[in-house]
Parts: sequence; C-alpha cells; structure tokens
Amino acid sequence: MYDINLKNMKTLEEYIREFEYQSIPAMKISSKELIKILPENNVQVIDIRFKEEYEVWHSSLLKNIPLNELPNRLDELDKDKLIVTACPHSIRSNIAMHYLKTKGFNVKFLSDGLTTLLASLLGGGALSLYNALEHEEK
Repeated sequence: MYDINLKNMKTLEEYIREFEYQSIPAMKISSKELIKILPENNVQVIDIRFKEEYEVWHSSLLKNIPLNELPNRLDELDKDKLIVTACPHSIRSNIAMHYLKTKGFNVKFLSDGLTTLLASLLGGGALSLYNALEHEEK
C-alpha cells in the first residue's frame, strides 16, 4: 500500500497557488539529464502510455503505469527516488507529474519525450549507458 507522506501532500489548488517562475525548471528533466543520472540508481522512470502503446515498443529502463491507472498504482512508486514521468511528447507525462506532486512525490516530467530519449540511446548512446549501469551493479 502506498505510504502517504501527509507533510508533502498538497491539493491541486495549493500547488497552483504556490507555483512560481522557479517552479518551471524544477518540474522537468531532459533526456540528456536523465541519461546522466540513471546510473546513480536514484530515479524511477514511469512510462504512462497505455498498455498497448507500451507493448508495441518500450525500453527495459521504463516501468509502465498508464495514466488512467496511476491513482490505483501509487504503491508501485518508490517514494525514496526521483520519479520521472514519460510519454512520447510530454503531454500525458506533464499531467502525471502534476498529479504526483499533489501526492507528495519528488517528480519531474521528461520534457523532450520518450521519442527523444530512445533516439539518444541509439548506437553508442546505448552502449555508454549500458556500461554505466553494469558498472553500478558490480
């Protein structure tokens, strides 16, 4: 069961009222930035696309929790890690990020989307990340 951290929870109205200029860069992360921090093992990337989209193409770096299932699957999120919500073009991931913020999660959305992330991992990009992840596991 999801352990609610009441101290960090806010209503959507509270979240919006407290929104400031400095909130904008703090709510997003680029593919390049994400690739840099993945080997640190302190981030969980949530692919919020529908199951059918995920099954057609996905990466082992992603955990699929469709946006419409997110409220019922909060217990699958690691509250001790940065949660990065992701979808192809950032529309749904932005919605998921705002929702998770109101639930007290440390969360950002992938600003340039899954298509850019996966394009960044073609060829040498994949090998570099693979080696970095393997290094962390040893």
